[in-house]
Amino acid sequence: MAHVFEITKDKAGEYRVAFKYNSEKIFWTEGYSSKASAQNAIDSIKKNGPGAEVVDSTAG
Repeated sequence: MAHVFEITKDKAGEYRVAFKYNSEKIFWTEGYSSKASAQNAIDSIKKNGPGAEVVDSTAG
């Protein structure tokens, strides 16, 4: 499986979600106090991500 969401727990005890492609971390989330909140972030990305607008902030 090339694309995966990975939930980890950091040293501060917060849950984080990483999105990986071929084991390379593409993006990651803020820390969440519960695993359920991390799972909600994954669900939200899956639901809202495909239709997300692309904003180019490099145009000056």
